[in-house]
Amino acid sequence: MRFKAVMVDVDGVVIVHPDPRGWAAYLERDLGLSPALLQSAFFAPHWPDVILGRAGLRDRLVPVLAEIAPKLSADALIRYWFENDAHLDQSLLAQLASIRASGVKLHLATVQEHERARYVWGELALKQHFDAMHYAAELGWAKPAGEFFRAAAARSGFAPHEIFFIDDKQANVDAARGEGWSAALWDGSRPLGDLITEAASAKQGL
Repeated sequence: MRFKAVMVDVDGVVIVHPDPRGWAAYLERDLGLSPALLQSAFFAPHWPDVILGRAGLRDRLVPVLAEIAPKLSADALIRYWFENDAHLDQSLLAQLASIRASGVKLHLATVQEHERARYVWGELALKQHFDAMHYAAELGWAKPAGEFFRAAAARSGFAPHEIFFIDDKQANVDAARGEGWSAALWDGSRPLGDLITEAASAKQGL
């Protein structure tokens, strides 16, 4: 069994922040905005609509900032966010490049809204490393919903059994397997090639 496509998560896999607190660790020091306040005023009430493409990031962020941080522009916050959440795992990218060179297609399968999806694809140049990206705001579903995986597979053109997937969350791995994908939890401790070989062997043994 040889997989035709490897699907890869972004945050926690391709992008791994060196600080476990993430991109907002020094937000209050740098921009004067409490991460807890941003969470309660913006992310908690608005993120579900933004991440599923039902609302634009700026459409929801601008009025929130006008209330909680009137001196901070949405442009400044978004730039700070994206630039501080852009630590690419070069070791994984090298492993993926070797797999791609063998003829396997590489796709991203990720929970993103439209602006950051464009940023990681273009500004971070992931388009040079991957053949396609499937993301939540475009699909209208987020992981671990089964609909996310079904929509991503349909857009990719690959059958579920032709796909191998890595993610840093077990719930997403389980959901992918539930849709017929082969999948493994990624924590960077083992070579990607080993995980793929194991999954292919397991599939042959069924």
